[in-house]
Amino acid sequence: MNMETTTLLVIGGGPGGYVAAIRAGQLGIPTVLVEGAELGGTCLNIGCIPSKALIHAADAFHQAAGYAGESPLGIRAGAPTIDIARTVAWKDGIVKRLTGGVGALLKKNGVKVVRGWARILDGKTVEVAVGDDALRIRCEHLLLATGSTPVELPSMPFGGDVVSSTEALAPATLPGHLVVVGAGYIGLELGIAYRKLGARVTVVEAAGRVLPAYDDALVKPVAANLARLGIAVHLESSVLGLADDGRSVRMKNGGGDETVLAADRVLVAVGRRPRTEGYGLESLLLDMNGRFVRIDNQCRTSMRDVWAIGDLTGEPMLAHRAMAQGEMVAEIVAGKRRHFTPAAIPAVCFTDPEVVVAGMTPRDAAQAGVDCIEASFPFSANGRAMTLESTDGFVRVVARRDNHVIVGWQAVGGGVSEMSTAFVQSIEMGAQLEDVAGTIHAHPTLGEAVQEAALRALGHALHI
Repeated sequence: MNMETTTLLVIGGGPGGYVAAIRAGQLGIPTVLVEGAELGGTCLNIGCIPSKALIHAADAFHQAAGYAGESPLGIRAGAPTIDIARTVAWKDGIVKRLTGGVGALLKKNGVKVVRGWARILDGKTVEVAVGDDALRIRCEHLLLATGSTPVELPSMPFGGDVVSSTEALAPATLPGHLVVVGAGYIGLELGIAYRKLGARVTVVEAAGRVLPAYDDALVKPVAANLARLGIAVHLESSVLGLADDGRSVRMKNGGGDETVLAADRVLVAVGRRPRTEGYGLESLLLDMNGRFVRIDNQCRTSMRDVWAIGDLTGEPMLAHRAMAQGEMVAEIVAGKRRHFTPAAIPAVCFTDPEVVVAGMTPRDAAQAGVDCIEASFPFSANGRAMTLESTDGFVRVVARRDNHVIVGWQAVGGGVSEMSTAFVQSIEMGAQLEDVAGTIHAHPTLGEAVQEAALRALGHALHI
């Protein structure tokens, strides 16, 4: 058995782990990163990046199909076809470039990458199986960045025609009928993409509406577009398991009636759970917060010099949260004073239309006892949205009534994901409504709706 020592040992090469390792390397900290699969983790390989690639391909195909009929733009074309194998290969090329870039950055900054599956022996020692050999690594600081995995339904385990988001992002063929179990952001993003690629899609959701984590006003345009696309949605319904053919779905609706949904493929997208098993985490006897590892605002666990970041530590289970935590931990290990106290963490749902939430919603503010004013500006009154044929949705601002400090932004509409940066910056910098309202926004842009929402909250919107 080979032995090695290091200052910082990172388990997991996803967004949190690789950012922590890169930053530690920049700061001169001897660092080893252990990853058993591919660098980039779920996000780069089987999550954020490939899903957005597939969504883009689906949007392009759907738009081209629209030109085969009567287009208001006057464009006419023949009915398109798609080579899904080539689409997947294009998506894989993007993933390969990004993961290769991560590897190059780690190397450039002096981080040693160990390919293999880690097993924790104690808070200072990890053993890694490397081929037929084993490597034992001793460290001063241990950073856990092991991420999460899709939740599996006991009545519908993954395998064959029952797939998770992982398999759904690399289809060898397109199903005739896809049943999606779960109408959260993963289920709807992929369900909409498959529908635009030509599959028939049915969504089954236990809650009373799609995207149950978002408020009604944000969900309404998404639900309307599901209907326009011809996606069938069964709300207040539960799946009981597979039918005898091994792929059709037995379902109970809100009235208690049972039925069978004939399907060619079933996507189970009912959430994700932290990866806490299979690598000896239990040997550390860390304090837990339910399923998650408990941390403080520096990402310290209950064991000295053992740190945890990302999905392992709770909601929101977002790549950009993990990245920010990873960078901070590296700087603390290097002796800098840092705490993880963001004013807001934006969340984006890449449905059609897209949904963005940053900071407090009106409901959040009310529950927190913060007296707020809110105002919305619809894209139906925005010139740029009209030219893009994307007038569904709105921008909404939430601000304190007493001093007009902005505490939240929400938006639903085409391309609103790109507004998330402006939203979270204004909250982080403590901007007031007057700051945004008095900032000259370029015309014609979707971003004008941001200024107009602030103006409307102040009582003098100009274009509505």
